[in-house]
Amino acid sequence: MNALPEISELLRLQVQAREWARVLKLPFRQQRWRGHSGEFQGTGVGSSLDFQDHRVYIPGDDPRQINWQAYARTGTYTMKQYREEVRPLVDLIVDVSASMFAYPAKQQRVLELLAYAVEASLQTGATLRCFAVRGGEHRFLETDLLLSGRCWGEIQALPASAEAPALKRLPLRAGSLRVCLSDLLFAAEPETLLGSLSQRNGRGILLVPFASQEANPGWDGNYEFEDAETSLFHEHRIVPDILQRYQQAYARHFHLWKTAAAKHGVALARVPVEAGFMEALRMEGIPAGCVEAA
Repeated sequence: MNALPEISELLRLQVQAREWARVLKLPFRQQRWRGHSGEFQGTGVGSSLDFQDHRVYIPGDDPRQINWQAYARTGTYTMKQYREEVRPLVDLIVDVSASMFAYPAKQQRVLELLAYAVEASLQTGATLRCFAVRGGEHRFLETDLLLSGRCWGEIQALPASAEAPALKRLPLRAGSLRVCLSDLLFAAEPETLLGSLSQRNGRGILLVPFASQEANPGWDGNYEFEDAETSLFHEHRIVPDILQRYQQAYARHFHLWKTAAAKHGVALARVPVEAGFMEALRMEGIPAGCVEAA
């Protein structure tokens, strides 16, 4: 991990994220929710102003919901039903494996995505829970730690791991919106991670930061490569044929992820680190349904 910004810089980033979250929203209105009272449509009935239907009166019902006009016409008690309004649940998952912080620009994009996801959740009144994951280990990050920029002590306490993030170990809530930040640069089948994002009526969103150094590196000649996860060094001579095979494997890897994500109903958007944050998030985020314009 590169040296992290000062607390003051993380606080400044959180302020900037509030502005981003006013322009691009998480797609809460594309789903019906269960939860505490709020502003989004739920799956039940409640006391909002959004009229839904009538039903026959049952003894014990709230008489304030009786349709007295209908009673005057028919002599039969009927109840007005209004759509329930609830607060959505957001489970935010941050893959903090070393590759997420391999380059300064990529680390900055990860910090921006995290700050944005926190603000986009809180601005809608969502009930937010956040987990940092590295391989098979995870830490629950309190919201106040996220907002104060002091969560990195918890993150750095996680042991190093080259394994895929074990989302199946997280206590994800039924029916939650699951926003996962990961570069997906691990050797594992997509189905395990994607299944965790979509199970128990959850809706998954994958925001995938990437750098051009990964997608289209300009390698030519002898190099000593460092494995981001294990810190081990490997010497390789890169010739055009090897570079081409790497680029094809990289493209095939993400094609596989996008195909599997569509199968599981998980929205996936890759977010380049070279563009400005809003432009980068819009590129695939809006077409994929990961975010929506306010």
